[in-house]
Amino acid sequence: MKITIVAAALAGMALATGAHAQVAKVNGVAIPQQRLDFFVRNFVAQGQQDTPELRDAIKNELINRELLVQEAVRRGLHKNPDVAMQIEIRRMEVLFGALMQEVLKGRDVSEDAVKQEYERAKGQFGAKEYRVRHILVEKEDDAKAIIARISGGASFEKLAAERSKDQGSRKRGGELDWSPAGRYVKPFGDAIARLKKGQMTEAPVQTPFGWHVIRLEDERPLKPPPYDQVKGNLQRQMQQRVQKEAFDKILAELRGKAKIE
Repeated sequence: MKITIVAAALAGMALATGAHAQVAKVNGVAIPQQRLDFFVRNFVAQGQQDTPELRDAIKNELINRELLVQEAVRRGLHKNPDVAMQIEIRRMEVLFGALMQEVLKGRDVSEDAVKQEYERAKGQFGAKEYRVRHILVEKEDDAKAIIARISGGASFEKLAAERSKDQGSRKRGGELDWSPAGRYVKPFGDAIARLKKGQMTEAPVQTPFGWHVIRLEDERPLKPPPYDQVKGNLQRQMQQRVQKEAFDKILAELRGKAKIE
């Protein structure tokens, strides 16, 4: 274990305090055993072996850091407003993290819940995916005029390149990537599902983005990725959702009780 590796790792960890047993004294200031044990646990959790070499490297790095901290205090750097603010922000981050760990205890997403979400998502997206072109404009009358021009023989692709507000698809003549209808906002997805291959919407379709003229280019059976391929991402998404719900709930409760002036 190289001391530089230990130093880099310790830089990203919060120091634990307290405990009577100590591993060293630096100018009369004790480095508690609990602090060393804290870092050992973190290294072991990352795959390191708990060895005398590791403990000795951590001990020496803690001594080095105590010396540097004492020198920073001697120079009065802790009184610098920016430094004091960073210390306070770090304190808040540590306490916030500890609170969220406490709140999230027992809220891990189970394997069964992930499988249920996978099946629900498959059903939501339907049995087909579609390749469509669209032209997005601000006003319904503009969309109606575009439909009339295309019906009269004008090029859909050319009008998309000239008129569409969708900067991503206009360069491709309004073409969107293959996607199930369920991935679009509902009015857009519903309109796609009603079209036949090569058919264009007879009337503009309104969504929160504006007014769309849509043409269905092609369709094919939807082949969802196998469960094992998406399990990891799906579980992370679900865990993030659980965490957000827990955070929003406790924050709403605290703001409801708090006196904020």
